[in-house]
Amino acid sequence: MKNLIYLCSLLFLVSACKSEEKKPDLATDVKTTFESSPKADFAIVIHGGAGTILKKNMSDEMEAAYKAVLENAIRTGYEILNAGGTSLDAVTKTINVMEDSPLFNAGKGAVFTNDETNELDASIMDGESLNAGASAGTTTVKNPIDLARAVMDNSPHVMLSGPGAETFAEEQGLELVEPAYFYTEHRMEALQRIKESEKVELDHDDKTAFYDPIIKNSKFGTVGCAALDKNGNLAAGTSTGGMTNKRWGRIGDAPIIGSGTYANNATCAVSSTGWGEYFIRAQVAHDISAMMEYKNVSLAEASKEVIHNKMGKLGGTGGIVAVDKNGNIAMEFNTEGMYRATMNDKGELIIKIYKD
Repeated sequence: MKNLIYLCSLLFLVSACKSEEKKPDLATDVKTTFESSPKADFAIVIHGGAGTILKKNMSDEMEAAYKAVLENAIRTGYEILNAGGTSLDAVTKTINVMEDSPLFNAGKGAVFTNDETNELDASIMDGESLNAGASAGTTTVKNPIDLARAVMDNSPHVMLSGPGAETFAEEQGLELVEPAYFYTEHRMEALQRIKESEKVELDHDDKTAFYDPIIKNSKFGTVGCAALDKNGNLAAGTSTGGMTNKRWGRIGDAPIIGSGTYANNATCAVSSTGWGEYFIRAQVAHDISAMMEYKNVSLAEASKEVIHNKMGKLGGTGGIVAVDKNGNIAMEFNTEGMYRATMNDKGELIIKIYKD
């Protein structure tokens, strides 16, 4: 009888141990999933801004024009990566294409300030070294992302602004233009519409009540890119003309490392677009990387949490594009649309505009 009891007890213990072994360790499982996902040779993703972008408001001709520039831009970066070039070069040259297009709020297509000038911002970050460069409030630098890259590569600083940044750009041999280069009729018309709306008498002791309708009804056209190269190095960059009708030298998230741009080879590369004040407060780009590093969650999970819960609950609108160290892509936003495109190492191209 004693032997029978002993045998039953032994079988119970063995069964319990096996059952315990089957219980998943959430942290370990997530980390394993992230670490062991198949690694792409390279990948690239871009955005051209997020906002109230609706199919019903877009003509077929305009939609085709946006898609053509997005395709040209991402293929530019793809060719660099496919040939073994660096993610930094791919990001820089890809953003150049969008900066040179009047369709996007960066470079040539930059929006106007309240003073009817164009003030441009940009930033770039190297995921291998965590080095970064940024510029803010420039008015004569044709391609602000090139200035951000020069600040990173050829100065001891991270961010330069205004006239000093332009002096540095000239010393670096970057292309400078007359401010009139940035003039586009549709951006001026947009400014005038907003100024007209300001003439409506409002009881607004609270300045927030005055500016919120203007900001919320704006379409954000910031451009950005994140890339992974064949050497496993990540990079991200962002370029913008800021917010239509901005005053007082306002600077948004685009040139701020950790808000508009972040890259770290241990996790991911991120470029942001949207209502910059909230991306700054939430440190959106860095927070996505931090969640991946500290909580061992995937890029997709981290992006959704930050955009929809953390930043979204503050009242911020916009989105991000990102690529992780394995080449997984995220294009997350909480607006009606975001101009976006991606290509992988197989040459597969995806271009989208609307929420779907």
